[in-house]
Amino acid sequence: MSPEDKSTGDKLSLDLLDKVTVRKRARMVAIGGLMVALAFGAIVGFIGGRWAGIIAALIVVLPVVLLAMSEARRTVWLEGTRVDVRAFGTRTVDLATADSLDLLVTDLRGARTVGLFVRGNKKAINIALSMYSGVGGRELGIYQLRRLADALAARGDTPGLVFSELLVAQLRAEARGLAAPERPLYRLGSLAPTGRMAQKLHPDAVSKFVTSLD
Repeated sequence: MSPEDKSTGDKLSLDLLDKVTVRKRARMVAIGGLMVALAFGAIVGFIGGRWAGIIAALIVVLPVVLLAMSEARRTVWLEGTRVDVRAFGTRTVDLATADSLDLLVTDLRGARTVGLFVRGNKKAINIALSMYSGVGGRELGIYQLRRLADALAARGDTPGLVFSELLVAQLRAEARGLAAPERPLYRLGSLAPTGRMAQKLHPDAVSKFVTSLD
C-alpha cells in the first residue's frame, strides 16, 4: 500500500501519489471544469449574446485550469524538520516551530484522504498521510512516516507527541500486517462525518483516539 521511498540526502519526498497519477487527476479536473464552463457560457450566451457567453465561460474555466495546473506541479518534501511544498511558488513550514497541528480529512470522489495540516509563519501546508477508497488505499512509506514522527516528537509539546504517537502506531500496524480498516489512520479518518469535502478533527478527539491505541 505504500509508495516507494524517495530521498536525496536529507531531502525526503512526501508525495503520496506518483506524478503520473497526479497529472491524470489534474487533467480530469481541468476537463470537468471546461465542460461546466462551456455549458454555463452557452446559457449566458443564449441570453446575453456571444461575447457575454465567452466571458462567462472564461470566468468559470480559468480558476479551475489554474487549480489543475497547480495540483499537477505540486510536490512536497521534508528536509530536517522543514516541510516544503512547491507548485507555482514554494511554501515552507518548520514542524519544530509550527503554530498549530491538525488532522484534516478530505472526502472527494469516493476517496478519503487523511492529512497532517500544519500552520506556521503565516503559511499552511497539508501533508497527505494516506488515501483510502473502500477497504484499500495508499499510505506514505515507512521511512517517511518515521521521519515525520521523529520531527513531531522533537517539538516536545502535547500536539507534537500526540501526532508522533499516531504515526508510530500506524507503523506498528503495518509491521503487524493489519489490513487497512484496522490501521489507525483509516480508523481515525472514518470518524469524520461524511458529506463534507474537508474538515478538521477536533484535537481532543484525536488525543482520545491515540491514547486508546495499544
